[in-house]
Amino acid sequence: MKTLEKKESLKFEKKTSKSKSLFAEEQKYIAPGVQSIALFSRLVMERGEGASFIDIDGNKYLDMYAGVGVASLGHGHPEYAEAMSRQVSKINTGSFATKHRIEYCKTISAITPGKLNRIQFYSGGAEAVEAAIRLAKSYTRNYEIVGFWGGFHGKTGSVLGLLDTFKRELGPIMSGVHSFPYAYCYQCPFKMKLSTCGLFCVEFIKKSLRQISAGRIAAFLIEPIQGTNGNVVPPPGFLKAVKEIAKEEGALLIADEMICGFGRTGKMFGVEHDGVIPDIITVGKGMGNGFPVSGLISSNEVINARPFANPSGSSSSYGGNPLAACACNTTLNTILNDNLVENSRKVGTYLLKEFRKLQNKYSFIGDVRGRGLMIGVEMVKSKKTKEHLSKQITRTLFDECLKRGLISMCYSHTIRINPPLVIKMEEAKKAIGIFDEAFGAIKKRYRL
Repeated sequence: MKTLEKKESLKFEKKTSKSKSLFAEEQKYIAPGVQSIALFSRLVMERGEGASFIDIDGNKYLDMYAGVGVASLGHGHPEYAEAMSRQVSKINTGSFATKHRIEYCKTISAITPGKLNRIQFYSGGAEAVEAAIRLAKSYTRNYEIVGFWGGFHGKTGSVLGLLDTFKRELGPIMSGVHSFPYAYCYQCPFKMKLSTCGLFCVEFIKKSLRQISAGRIAAFLIEPIQGTNGNVVPPPGFLKAVKEIAKEEGALLIADEMICGFGRTGKMFGVEHDGVIPDIITVGKGMGNGFPVSGLISSNEVINARPFANPSGSSSSYGGNPLAACACNTTLNTILNDNLVENSRKVGTYLLKEFRKLQNKYSFIGDVRGRGLMIGVEMVKSKKTKEHLSKQITRTLFDECLKRGLISMCYSHTIRINPPLVIKMEEAKKAIGIFDEAFGAIKKRYRL
């Protein structure tokens, strides 16, 4: 990669006449706790084009986060916009069957792993995860849930105990929820090396369950790649080993594919990288290109378990409504027809390679990992101690990227790269150039 000759040459003239005042006006009425990226950027967005945002002042920003993996088709996609406009002018509510929903169900059942051919629709990720847990309890007649450190499955009751800081001061936590270390090899809590550990974390789960479980485990809940924790990719064999433990315990394996499903990782589903067929998959985010829709997918055998399968037992007020079905059907057909899974693999391979070059250039980039367009860049004070960079420095990095026309989840110690699947190679090259300049800026300012 060529070094840019002009220092900070990627900065652009930013107009701020409307965004700041409108953002401040909203702050008087909106609740606190909205996404950090919106709070830190203080932008008012008006529209988007492909892999770019355009704010109300006309400033254009390269989108490297896609609403946390939501905007799979990017912004303002013409086919998506036309289909949704046409559908909303006809009917948009109700749980009746529609042509879009029938077509979508047929298509999704043909591309999911193994015998996972039955889907139920919901309106948000946490709702789908809660439903998956109810289904697992219905099928196994058990009640305990096993999850993993760093996992994120929503902020609702059944999974709150699996979160870290989100659950502080919200106790008591639901009983029967057990959490174990994920195979996060770069920051291994056991201080082991992958080459010699023999997947010790898996053996730790087995031994621990003998001590803490009541022997009534309904499901193991796991992300094939942990998104919120920093796009953490587990080593080969980890998912298969967890699946085997679940089988031994008479439990189901729930793969939470909210972020890594629908082509994000360079394959249609994250579990495909390891050849694992879960009992239930939860899906959302990129499923409907931003429309609030989610779902769970399972087999005929599992999904017919009662009481989950009783009339209205698995339903949701908004799940699978005509507009949601249109969003899902249009998004999936576009992903397939436009070869966006392959684009994710191709552009993601380039980004991963270029970030690894930057890792060699900057001493504070400790780890670069990822699959497809789901990449994590972990920043540390020292590559030896792996202590994370301070929030002050990472916030500065976010600001440096923003003033060069790039929006990314780079305000924490791990940069999460999740651009729309439609991102073009030239846009990826521009993003690398901006990151290079922004890294150089914080290196100079903080003498890293």
